[in-house]
Amino acid sequence: MSQKQLIKNCKKKLPNAQAELYTRYGSVLFSICLKYAPNYMEAEDILQDAFMTIFDKIEQYKNKGSFEGWLKRIAINTALQRYRKPAVFSLVNEENLNVVEVEVDEESVPLNFLLKIIQELPDRYRMVFNLYVLDGYSHKEVAGLLNISQGTSKSNLARARVILKEKIERSQHSPLSKSQM
Repeated sequence: MSQKQLIKNCKKKLPNAQAELYTRYGSVLFSICLKYAPNYMEAEDILQDAFMTIFDKIEQYKNKGSFEGWLKRIAINTALQRYRKPAVFSLVNEENLNVVEVEVDEESVPLNFLLKIIQELPDRYRMVFNLYVLDGYSHKEVAGLLNISQGTSKSNLARARVILKEKIERSQHSPLSKSQM
């Protein structure tokens, strides 16, 4: 079935079309959910919520722009809504910020380890890190999406990088950690 026909059938709420949509895009959207969730089970919950929103709002998709991009935005927004709490984002004095660049030797740090330590970040840092670094949003856009200031976005990103750098360095210097990667 073509993508246009699939969308048309999903707009008619046909269960077989909805199942096919899930089959086609579930793994792509799950990888997005996994980036934003602290663990696998939460990512599954976010994915389920995202598909509920997709099926509920598919009539709003007007065949303009990328359908997959539209689906990804829903998955990201679903994840953000789950963690968008005023207490999640803290203010940090920007004058004391040191920008930390995390250099990763991709051959010595497996992707699954990187995903694991990103998932372990506190919500406020994980959300900003994912939006800015992995999804390419600007600090202004991150601030708008999370209802925080640009300064808070920058400080949370800086703190996330410090935490990640420390975990990577510990894993590279600890023989026990290397065997667990």
